[in-house]
Amino acid sequence: MASQHPIASSTEEKLVWFGLTLTYPFFAFGGLYVMGSVIGWMIFIVVLLRWYVNGKDNNAVIPAIVWLWILGGFFMLVALLIGHSNWDLGLAKTIKSSIGWAKGWALMPLFLFIGAFVDIKPQLVVRAVCVVSFHSLIFAGVTVVLYMVGAPGDLFISPLQVIGGPGESFFTVSLFGLNPETGGGRWRFFTPWAPAAGFMACIFLIFTSQEKEPFWRNSGLVGSFIMCLLSQSRAGWVIYIALAPLCFFSKHFKNPLLIILFGLFIPAILLLGEPLFNLITSSYEDIKASRPDSTRVRNTLEVLALQRWESEAPIWGHGIVEKGPKIVEGMPIGSHHSWYGLLFVKGIVGLLALAIPLTFTCIYLFWHSLKSEICYTAALMAIVFICYSFFENLEILSFIYWPALLWIGIALNPLKSGERHV
Repeated sequence: MASQHPIASSTEEKLVWFGLTLTYPFFAFGGLYVMGSVIGWMIFIVVLLRWYVNGKDNNAVIPAIVWLWILGGFFMLVALLIGHSNWDLGLAKTIKSSIGWAKGWALMPLFLFIGAFVDIKPQLVVRAVCVVSFHSLIFAGVTVVLYMVGAPGDLFISPLQVIGGPGESFFTVSLFGLNPETGGGRWRFFTPWAPAAGFMACIFLIFTSQEKEPFWRNSGLVGSFIMCLLSQSRAGWVIYIALAPLCFFSKHFKNPLLIILFGLFIPAILLLGEPLFNLITSSYEDIKASRPDSTRVRNTLEVLALQRWESEAPIWGHGIVEKGPKIVEGMPIGSHHSWYGLLFVKGIVGLLALAIPLTFTCIYLFWHSLKSEICYTAALMAIVFICYSFFENLEILSFIYWPALLWIGIALNPLKSGERHV
């Protein structure tokens, strides 16, 4: 991978570069939720205009897996419309939810399409993520000092909230928050809540480990680590630790010595399996016990979503999330878990619309990961998506993790896989 500064040479690359490196300026006025969605559609319009004026590039093809994602996004919209009709939610809510679809589920096939269809240098995306991660490091240093001197965490709610969105936290400009169970500081950086910062720290770890220029690589890695640490996300900590060796030692997977070590490691696991399992289980329970209320709320939300999906709307779902009872502290039923959320909101149709393309994507990336570095890193990102789908609603966070979608899209098109750029 070249170490010189990558240059954005096309309009699409400039939009990707500025859309990423201006993450904190957008966050500073509460506009990140809007801009994260708008950038994807802006690039899409530029692509269509370029296609109309210049014709199609010979390497610009839409892979079959991207078509699966496009079909999945379409069925998400169909489920949304039928769900709203079945539950008589009205025209206003239907229009609002359709706009929400364009800012959520639609971004997944959209950015995968852009990655596969448009010639975007992978190194440009890697460097831009390193810049954002470095900004996170600076943000953490400043806000930790402000927290220690007793400065207020929440600054203001952006007037852009009138545009509409999933909630107030998406437009709140916050330096830091407070953990309701411990009373200590907890950082969400540019994301709507702290666990999402842990999610992005894992994505940033994969990106920044691909950087070859020492300053940006080191500052990016430290930034992602600080993000994960200060987010206090239990899932983030576990996934980050598991990802680190996969990121740093990927090139050694073809080393015969490593294969021999695996040959020794596997019998050792068989011999030490039970005590090791007990140790891991004990550690996991300790982490869970650190914030028992959060675990209880999540578990209860999952049970409520599953019961009501089975009994009330198994095919098309309820159309929208619903405010939960006091036992879940008013948290919406259908949130905090992508799969239960899909069942509750869009029924079995919505669940299959995500599960099928995600499954085929993982099979493709894992199959090619030994031969292609970009497929290997894209496979790691797919693993993060799968892990976090059990803790977060992937739809409403797509406006911040779109660089990972772009990267996976690049990996899905071998004609534009970008290996020549790396």
